[in-house]
Amino acid sequence: MTKQAQSDIDYIMGVDIGGTKIAAGLVDASGAIVIQKRAPMVSSSDAAAGLRSVLAAMDSVMADPGSNQEVRAIGICAPGPLDPQTGVIINPPNVPCWRNFPLAAEVAAARHLPVRVDNDANAAALAEVKWGAGRGYKNVVYVTVGTGIGTGIILDGRIYHGRTGAAGEGGHVSVDYRGPICACGKPGCIEILASGPAIVKRARGKLLDAGSSRQSMLLQLANGDIEAVTTQMVGQASAAGDPIAHETLRETADLLTLWLGNMVDLLDPEAIIFGGGATAALLPFFPMMSAQLPRFCVNPRASEVALLPAHYGADSGIAGGAALCL
Repeated sequence: MTKQAQSDIDYIMGVDIGGTKIAAGLVDASGAIVIQKRAPMVSSSDAAAGLRSVLAAMDSVMADPGSNQEVRAIGICAPGPLDPQTGVIINPPNVPCWRNFPLAAEVAAARHLPVRVDNDANAAALAEVKWGAGRGYKNVVYVTVGTGIGTGIILDGRIYHGRTGAAGEGGHVSVDYRGPICACGKPGCIEILASGPAIVKRARGKLLDAGSSRQSMLLQLANGDIEAVTTQMVGQASAAGDPIAHETLRETADLLTLWLGNMVDLLDPEAIIFGGGATAALLPFFPMMSAQLPRFCVNPRASEVALLPAHYGADSGIAGGAALCL
């Protein structure tokens, strides 16, 4: 993958590292992912084994018969905490093999290419502004709702990292100081109240409270097992008119709207872009959230903030990694 003479069309390698998998692909200048592969991530062994997993995922992309162009840089979305300036992975809980590991330097040495590293929400935010739903905007808040809630902040077209690179932890902004304790140790974070697991917990609680007197499509989808209910089932049942599922998502949307009001008053963005696995279930509530947002803002022009679904779905890490290199 060493860069030779400049080709007519060259690509950026985007790499998305998770605790159990790696997604890697080639991204062209328009943001299109032209080739992509998935590979396992070995995160429970030593640091070298983790690095070998990343390099093997890259090699699988370059081995594709369609991969006949030059790669000019590598961008990596990696689990945090990390230092985006040095490319050092500090101590990610989901990738225990890396502690103060110089990932950018190691990959650059192995592949003889420039390497950039950042966290997934920051990188996805940048990809959306460059190529996706955020094109035309310079100030954007990107929100990913899935297992947790993450945010990426784009100010004047650039990622806002803060003093140490740790800015953008919007999922751990509290909206209820008497609320449940989040995994981070703080009470009432939006993550503990409105992430995918929180949606499921709320739906299961409503089913238990309803008892046998209230039938729900959720029970049918889960084959009668309340513990088998998923976020996707809640979204499917709500779309079909199930009152328990709809109530669950409406309450979640209300919490998110209150929290978004804080983001608008703090950052004054032009747009808020939603990605992540739970966004599909919440999408029907976007018009309601947009209409209610000014109620929760001091900003007199909050009604102008666009609330948009992300362009990149499960591929946001690949596109985001590539966007880091531009």
